[in-house]
Amino acid sequence: MARRVVTKKLGEVLLERGVISPKHLEEALAYQRTHGGLLGQVLTQLGFASEEEIALALTAQYGFPYLPLENYELDDSMVRLIPEHVARQYCVIPIDRVGNALTVSMADPSNIQAIEDIEMLTNCVVQAFISTPTDVLKALERSYNHGKSEGTAH
Repeated sequence: MARRVVTKKLGEVLLERGVISPKHLEEALAYQRTHGGLLGQVLTQLGFASEEEIALALTAQYGFPYLPLENYELDDSMVRLIPEHVARQYCVIPIDRVGNALTVSMADPSNIQAIEDIEMLTNCVVQAFISTPTDVLKALERSYNHGKSEGTAH
């Protein structure tokens, strides 16, 4: 996968877009130094930005396309290319596969370790889309729990 060159930090992109104020960024960075976590998650937790605003800023930052998953129909056989625990750990869901190119949607496209692990697990070249963490988790719930309760008699 071609690694993207990032020239601006997420905070800068959010400031430029008018999503957060310099004061919000300062507070979020202080919180992040104390408690850890990704800046986007911290800004969302503190109520300074929505998940969608963070996803759109990541799209601008990394150049990966944004994909809202809410009404996206996922193919169960596609989803199972990545084991559930790996998908949940990295907040990623497979979307499509053409040859050895696997398209995934993920909350954090800067996680090179996740992309490399998925490439190794699937023997595919990963192409990333960005989705909100909530969208990915809901899609994982729909996909991995699909069929588990069907056909079981109690």
